[in-house]
Amino acid sequence: MRCVIARFPFDLTKHGVLDAMKGVKPEPVTGDSVIIGRRHYPIKQVGAVITRQDRRDFSAGEVTRAMTLLGFTCRTPSEAPAPRALTPLETASTLLGTPVRG
Repeated sequence: MRCVIARFPFDLTKHGVLDAMKGVKPEPVTGDSVIIGRRHYPIKQVGAVITRQDRRDFSAGEVTRAMTLLGFTCRTPSEAPAPRALTPLETASTLLGTPVRG
């Protein structure tokens, strides 16, 4: 698929993105993210890897649009899954200040 990121045309494929991100450790997600395989990557990190451009050269929206068109799931911070509820044992343990070991 041909897309324009930071005024430069790129021919991206889903397989090409998967290959480019193989072996890349995800940075902590603080904003928009994309799920590639089983990992959540910051959208700017993915854009930098696939375009080989500085992160300041493109917007998160450009990369999000391209990743969505390729079939990847993109999330904004408001769409992040809610943390799971603590069990009664974990709640009691937290209140007592002792960690629960599984």
